[in-house]
Amino acid sequence: MARSSSSTQLREASVAPVSEAAAPAPGQEAAPLLGHLTLWDTEALIAALASETAETTDTRARRGAIVKALAAGRQEGLRAIEETLAAAPREARIITRAYAALTDALVAATFAAATRLLHPLASPTAAERIAVLAVGGYGRAEMAPHSDVDLLFLTPYKITPWAESVIESMLYILWDLRLKVGHASRTVKDCLRLGREDYTIRTALLERRFLVGHDPLAEDLRKRLRTELFKNTGPEFIEAKLQERAERHKRQGGQRYVLEPNVKEGKGGLRDLQTLYWIGKYIHGVRSPAELVDVGLLRADEFRAFEAAENFLWAVRCHLHLITGRAADQLTFDLQVEVAARMGYRDSGGRRAVEHFMQDYFRHATHVGELTRVFLTVLEARHVKREAPLAGLFRRRKKMRWGFRIENGRLAIGSEREFLSDKLNLLRIFEEALRTGYLIHPDAMRVVTANLHLIDEDMREDREATRIFLDLLLKHGNPERALRRMNELGLLSAFIPEFEPIVAMMQFNVYHHYTVDEHTIQTISTLAQIERKELIEELPLSSSILEEGVNRRVLYVALLLHDIGKGRPEDHSILGAQIARRVAPRLGLNAEECETVEWLVRYHLFMSDMAQKRDISDPRTVRDFAKVVKTKKRLDLLTVLTVCDIRGVGPNTWNNWKAMLLRRLHAETTDALVAGLESVNREKREDEQKRALREALKGWDLKDLRKETARHYGPYWQGLSTETQAVFAELLRGIADDEIRIDIKPDLDRDATRACFALADHPGIFSRLAGALALVGANVVDARTYTSKDGYATAAFWVQDSEGHPYETEHIPRLRTTIERTLKGEVVAREALKTRDKIKKRERQFRFPTHVTFDNEGSEIYTIIEVDTRDRPALLYDLTRTLANNNIYIASAVIATFGAQVVDTFYVKDMFGLKLHTKGKRDSLERKLRQAITEGAERAQA
Repeated sequence: MARSSSSTQLREASVAPVSEAAAPAPGQEAAPLLGHLTLWDTEALIAALASETAETTDTRARRGAIVKALAAGRQEGLRAIEETLAAAPREARIITRAYAALTDALVAATFAAATRLLHPLASPTAAERIAVLAVGGYGRAEMAPHSDVDLLFLTPYKITPWAESVIESMLYILWDLRLKVGHASRTVKDCLRLGREDYTIRTALLERRFLVGHDPLAEDLRKRLRTELFKNTGPEFIEAKLQERAERHKRQGGQRYVLEPNVKEGKGGLRDLQTLYWIGKYIHGVRSPAELVDVGLLRADEFRAFEAAENFLWAVRCHLHLITGRAADQLTFDLQVEVAARMGYRDSGGRRAVEHFMQDYFRHATHVGELTRVFLTVLEARHVKREAPLAGLFRRRKKMRWGFRIENGRLAIGSEREFLSDKLNLLRIFEEALRTGYLIHPDAMRVVTANLHLIDEDMREDREATRIFLDLLLKHGNPERALRRMNELGLLSAFIPEFEPIVAMMQFNVYHHYTVDEHTIQTISTLAQIERKELIEELPLSSSILEEGVNRRVLYVALLLHDIGKGRPEDHSILGAQIARRVAPRLGLNAEECETVEWLVRYHLFMSDMAQKRDISDPRTVRDFAKVVKTKKRLDLLTVLTVCDIRGVGPNTWNNWKAMLLRRLHAETTDALVAGLESVNREKREDEQKRALREALKGWDLKDLRKETARHYGPYWQGLSTETQAVFAELLRGIADDEIRIDIKPDLDRDATRACFALADHPGIFSRLAGALALVGANVVDARTYTSKDGYATAAFWVQDSEGHPYETEHIPRLRTTIERTLKGEVVAREALKTRDKIKKRERQFRFPTHVTFDNEGSEIYTIIEVDTRDRPALLYDLTRTLANNNIYIASAVIATFGAQVVDTFYVKDMFGLKLHTKGKRDSLERKLRQAITEGAERAQA
């Protein structure tokens, strides 16, 4: 987005006179909704209160009677507003005005009661005058159920004792009515002085609205603000508001697609729209957002988008306030579900109601961003100083293609008629922007948006159009810039209609940080960064693959289409491959490239799943993977695509653990494809590992070394690194039958802490260790357990803290102590976990169906049990305890966590050392695993 916040850019801005007309009062709009509200007739209300309190002189008692009467009227009004919102849950304008009208009536009645009943003044002097004004959002007559009531008490001179008493009584009454009142008591001179010093105060004064009291005071303030404060200060105000906006966005996460957006303060939220209105009002004196069209800052269609976004966001905010009973503006996961239900969204098309709701939310947020960009650039174009001719001579510019020009430092269209005479120009302008490095002028973007209908089937099949589009991806080094702008303007969906359903599509889980379209663009951005050699240290394997050379057309198009099937009931990989079969030829790829793109889309999750959900140390895993991949070319393409896909999920999703797994799978699969699948076998690995261990234990005498290499069964040699085997060798050396030896060290190469245990083997050891780790809040990401020939258990767990990082060194002693106490029976994990196994309230709405699968083909000697379900703190312990209670031996566990979803994979045997061949036994075990999951989920929700 163009930057227009500097005072030099806006030095020529001037302020038109602020309109003489007052902002429209909300009462007339809200009158039909609030009906015959008792508060409307202030005179009758005061007369009734005067009669009721005539017999008492106790100020507190009289004030109590006033509060009681006003509270009844307020409840009557609130009930009417809530009923109206329930009947039309997406129509917010009348609601926000009604809340303001109800508050106006309360303030007017409170003022009348304070001045006529509590502190009557027979003949006030000139100093004893008060004007009550609404400021801020209340001044704009836009309020949610629990919005602040910001009041300005205006007095002509220093406040008098009478005025102080009136203000104090009004505030006590309003507070007793449970209103959150922000207030200031000032003179006109105070307002001017403070407004010069503080832009927040100046903005509040900009949105003042006279409510009740001495009108000439409010009129005097209006005139003096115009002549003494607002006049000729436009550039400073704009700069302050844009700086404030940038800082606010930074606090809220810096980008539009945060998982739990703030409806008011976040990027694309209500405050962004209000900022546009404030600037328009300050510069041109507009009295309503609609007048932004009259002064040429927005077009009619843009104002309709402004109005639709504002209405939607206000509706969301009102529902948030009513659900929580407070001024809550953060759309947390649990509240997203409730707001979606209140606003009438329903599950459909394989997607939850909340996902449909959040897709609408992000589309409106995107529109707000576009409006902001257009608005600020139009403002800059009006007020920026023309570039001095001499300065222009020294600026090197790339020669413009015919039909384009530079206007105020942006790429603009020469003639709209000539531009539209060739509809390919709708694509060329993005190519020209990337080629020259210029941002596109908002007027040009407006032309593109208004003429998307020109993109028809003929254009989509046009060879020059596809050439331009592929060049945007492949030629200029920063394709994400063009794709993001094309997507925001709707051109990407017009050119590839299959892309439209995933625009602003939200996936309701804590794993995916972006909408599906933004995730897609992030993956392409990652690929471009690798090609620009910016990620060599972080991604050495992907960088080397690209350095050696791959088909870039295939890779970029596959990334563009890899999630295009999402949001439907079908498997998105299968559906995406079917869509890719149609789209890839349209984009100009040849038959072989199309086939490869289709394969990559179909299997874009396969490598990630094999690396994270299967035991790579099992030779069968590598062989099965290699059989699907078939060629080194496909392996390389799939590896880079997988890396880009994972990194595109969110800022902290990629880590050394995943990098290690993918590098290892790539290396072993490469060996299998080059040397033949037969080369991947247990005997070869066992020999290599024993040889490596002997090298690592050079200081050992030959007798001890022979004993160590002979005491373990085959799977031990495939499943652990030489370094870990050396640790176990030391732990087992001279160990007693009743001894428990533990080694805990950070394993930074895997972004985890490795905990090794050596102790006499007994049934259920894996479950006890899992319980001990759960008690200290450790998240297990991988685990191996083996029994030696002489009866000792060697178990290795890789764990992370609650933030997904290795444990700090200083925390390891506590980790060790708790584990030792649990293993010695001093702490019973099952009992201790009952109070700790809780799911956070904001995450309780995530739903993942439980799937339990048994695979007897994926390993030569084990049955693989895969449990895909909702994650929670003690899940692994519950599952392993269930397996142990059913005499199932666990050799290894692979844990893959995807936000609130987890896939726990167990390599197991029965008590006789055999696979689980009997269907009845598998069915019985599945029932018990599901029961453990259900009972644990109920406990976690309690």
